[in-house]
Amino acid sequence: MQTRELSLYHLIRKPGRHTGKAPVLFMFHGYGSNEEDLFSFAPELPEALCVISVRAPYSLAPYGHAWYAIHFDAEDGKWSDDAQAITSRDRMAAFIDEAVDAYGLDPERVTLMGFSQGTILSYAVALSYPEKVKNIIALSGYINNNILLTGYEKNDFSGLSFYCSHGSADQVIPVAWARQAPPFLEKLGIDFTYEEFPVGHGVAPQNFRSFLKWLTERL
Repeated sequence: MQTRELSLYHLIRKPGRHTGKAPVLFMFHGYGSNEEDLFSFAPELPEALCVISVRAPYSLAPYGHAWYAIHFDAEDGKWSDDAQAITSRDRMAAFIDEAVDAYGLDPERVTLMGFSQGTILSYAVALSYPEKVKNIIALSGYINNNILLTGYEKNDFSGLSFYCSHGSADQVIPVAWARQAPPFLEKLGIDFTYEEFPVGHGVAPQNFRSFLKWLTERL
């Protein structure tokens, strides 16, 4: 577990034995969390993978971080700062290139794993810059059309595969929002798997086993 001085703070688990450049999985945590959250999955992931868990750039008291602000307004209710989200989208995309180069990883075998806000940004990065990504594990999030790159519809998505999952009892992000992803991805001709689990805003053990099987088959 170590980090170099790159543009975003991160934790890294280097790959085990491999020939040539290793595949890499980038982890992007949710609102108010940090880089140690999803990194707890690292010991259970394939040894061939380089695992990089990234800290979001905006600090939240006392110890958390966010990819963009979520505001609570008496008149307008809860709303997301899409301008900050777009900035984070592009910072994440740049960091992928930066880390792949710095650690000598395979740019053709890049996987993104997001949870909640990290998933929203992972969707945005993959759909805006599909040439940078191969696999996306989208946990407990949704697609925010407002933060996708203008003209994204014209991109070549033939190399992308999505694993999307959500808790049917999620009290933070309604499952109805997540259910919009399958028709959206299908319309773009993108390969995807969508699953729901009888849990709230979290990753159940059966959810972990399912996406691990999905990922292992695509390495």
